[in-house]
Amino acid sequence: MSAQAGSRRPPAPSAVAPACPLCRSPEAQPLVSVQERDYWRCGTCEVRFLDPEQLPIPEEELAHYRQHENDPGDARHRKFLSRLAEPLLARLERGRQGLDYGCGPDPTLAAMLRESGQEVALYDPFFRRDRAALERSYDFIVCSETAEHFHRPAEEFARFRTLLRPGGWLAVMTCFQNDDAAFADWHYRRDPTHVIFYRELSFRWIAARFGWRCEIPGKDVALLRKPPEDAAV
Repeated sequence: MSAQAGSRRPPAPSAVAPACPLCRSPEAQPLVSVQERDYWRCGTCEVRFLDPEQLPIPEEELAHYRQHENDPGDARHRKFLSRLAEPLLARLERGRQGLDYGCGPDPTLAAMLRESGQEVALYDPFFRRDRAALERSYDFIVCSETAEHFHRPAEEFARFRTLLRPGGWLAVMTCFQNDDAAFADWHYRRDPTHVIFYRELSFRWIAARFGWRCEIPGKDVALLRKPPEDAAV
């Protein structure tokens, strides 16, 4: 089913369409095949995603993540993360309890939130595998440059719903996908660990699915709020 390296085409029409990993819709449509990777688009929640048969294995992911260099003292990196931190902090009282989900080896965002008076626990499936952090509840969860790595996004967002207290905020930053024509050459797609790509409508679908409110305060940032009366677990 895969194209030759460097070529691009829609996945073969005879291929069996996989179910969408976010909304479970069975009606995904071919998007493009490029560099031996096949991508699909979901008409229900609007995500674009890599064929499940081609997901990277954990060893490949870890090797790639170890190439990242994010210095907590890097002013440019902090400015980038402030696109998520500032609108979230504007909606939080001091002293709230939060979780940095997918924090990586150098949790700069958590440090920034702590400096602003918040309490932040850490979890990362590769670098901070603290299962106890997933057994608590939180006033907010931040998920920066992480959601695009989810192999099972439906399960991940359901987990966030369980972890969030009523009235809590889920803050996600990921590069929104807007142009199918440019998808094959998009820099974000070329990262081998990026396997699902969201649109603004994708986050509005998630919010509607859970009965939450969705705000888009800036580029590539989604803030989803669990209703104060929502006691669902």
